[in-house]
Amino acid sequence: MLFSSISFLYYFFAAVLLLYFIVPFKFKVFKKKSGDYVYFEAKNFVLFLFSFFFYFYGEPVYTLLMIATTVSSYIHGLLIDKFRGKRLSKVFLWSSVVTSIAVLGFFKYSDFFITNVNALFQSDIALLKLALPIGISFYTFQTLSYTIDVYRGDAKVQKSFVRLATYVALFPQLIAGPIVRYTTVEEDLTERKHTFEGFASGVTRFVVGLSKKVLIADSLGALARTLMASNDKSVAMYWIYAIAISFQLYFDFSGYSDMAIGLGRIFGFRFLENFNYPFISKSVAEFWRRWHMSLGTWFRDYVYIPLGGNRVSLPKWIFNTLVVWFLTGFWHGADWTFIIWGLYFAAFLMLEKFALKKVFEKIPKVFSHIYVVVVILISFVIFSANGLSGALSDLGGMFGAGGLPLWSGATSYYLSSYALILIFALVGSTPVVKNTVLKLKEKSTLGKVINVLEPIFVAVMLLVVTAYFVDGSFSPFLYFRF
Repeated sequence: MLFSSISFLYYFFAAVLLLYFIVPFKFKVFKKKSGDYVYFEAKNFVLFLFSFFFYFYGEPVYTLLMIATTVSSYIHGLLIDKFRGKRLSKVFLWSSVVTSIAVLGFFKYSDFFITNVNALFQSDIALLKLALPIGISFYTFQTLSYTIDVYRGDAKVQKSFVRLATYVALFPQLIAGPIVRYTTVEEDLTERKHTFEGFASGVTRFVVGLSKKVLIADSLGALARTLMASNDKSVAMYWIYAIAISFQLYFDFSGYSDMAIGLGRIFGFRFLENFNYPFISKSVAEFWRRWHMSLGTWFRDYVYIPLGGNRVSLPKWIFNTLVVWFLTGFWHGADWTFIIWGLYFAAFLMLEKFALKKVFEKIPKVFSHIYVVVVILISFVIFSANGLSGALSDLGGMFGAGGLPLWSGATSYYLSSYALILIFALVGSTPVVKNTVLKLKEKSTLGKVINVLEPIFVAVMLLVVTAYFVDGSFSPFLYFRF
């Protein structure tokens, strides 16, 4: 079920909202001999049921896989805690890690490994052709963070299966992130506050994210497809394509993150930010501190730092960096293009550390910004390419391979046709609009006017997006495939 659909917005979401806010957070069931009461957590149970239905709607069979993953994490967490301080605790931690990675590897990477083995040894092993369970990369990393944090003592073991299952299956962020760690919502699962202000800000954030996805990302996706289907290509057209797909990825994924964060606020959860205007970065390192922050911090805390981080010898640091970025690329998909994409960033991060950082300190910031933009545009051409041959073909087109002309009539036509949406994307990728609104709100009179106009703006945007739904002008989120 897509957030950007009539069925989600006006049926599923309306139903879960109604039932969620009717029931109490919890109520007493019975009194134990000890005198303590046993409580039934009604709101968590509602989210638990609706979240599993949400996943079942799109993945009937693989719902069992997600339930099995949750049960595994629940049992491993209990065993890790039970034998804390003993060798068995670490045994159960590794059992949890290996089980989770094995399931992810089997469903996501089996055919990748078989294909490469066949190519390397001239064998003929049949491909499994398994459908990729939606969101498996996200909920696997979430369950891993839970058991690891329980072992480290950063999180208390969760003895309520419903609470843990609610965390794993929570529908706002289930299928395309952000990667919400258990420690982020640990307190919210037990007790959370629901306020009108939180509800209103959540609705606003959700509608803004929905608008980014439907109005900007989908339009840029249409532009990218049109450019690649053109028979009158040029070097400039390939660069416009690079801009279009880069902005499409940003507005698609950040739009989903906005929706997830907004939905979380509506239900009293406080998810961390996942994007912070990455295109204004002055270095690749800064870009990755602003892009998909939940993934970057996950690899930092659970892979990079355990390997030794940067407090090691130079060769070991280079090794650690390559491992992290190899895994970052591979996490995104079972294709060599993703691996190369990850190692591409590793190369620039090392280049910045050893050489470019000193250069950037001496030159105007505009040049470092141009450098980052070019690096990012090339990276997303690799990321979005159809295999290695497709990546080489697209990159070749950007640099005039095959005698491509610099410009063409089709380039002028498509650029003028999509100029407005490209301008919106450019402005929307910077904090200009947000900062302007915040400054205006500081002024008493204008602040009151904006407070009145804001809900009207949200309602209008919701109506516009709904019109797109009715027209059928929407597409699945790009990160569903990861």
